[in-house]
Amino acid sequence: MIKNELLKGIHHAAIICSDYEKSKSFYHQVLGLPIIAEHYRKERDSYKLDLQLPDGCQLEIFSFTNSPPRPSYPEARGLRHLAFSVENIEEVVTYLKSKDIDVEEVRLDEYTGKHYTFFSDPDNLPLELYQK
Repeated sequence: MIKNELLKGIHHAAIICSDYEKSKSFYHQVLGLPIIAEHYRKERDSYKLDLQLPDGCQLEIFSFTNSPPRPSYPEARGLRHLAFSVENIEEVVTYLKSKDIDVEEVRLDEYTGKHYTFFSDPDNLPLELYQK
């Protein structure tokens, strides 16, 4: 059993991408996440990019040569999606659409009464917007 006081929150989530520069541009330029650190690991021919979220959490972007694709969307075993909290979901949806990013229709969570929607990153990984 894990006690609530042992875990303080999520430190980071990690994503393996197929095109490092495209993913870096998407998360840094389009979504506006500041870069904390960027490293090229020659022995792995791999990049590691650390990005900062406003709440202190981090997003790590990795590139690996010949990494296998995700088996299905979004019900593959493993991480189902990554959700970002937003103040105004309609404003963020409008912004993403202005960047030619497809965004699903905004839905209402029947249990919390909060609005949410999904979109994808350059590797078709499922991302969610969830209004606070």
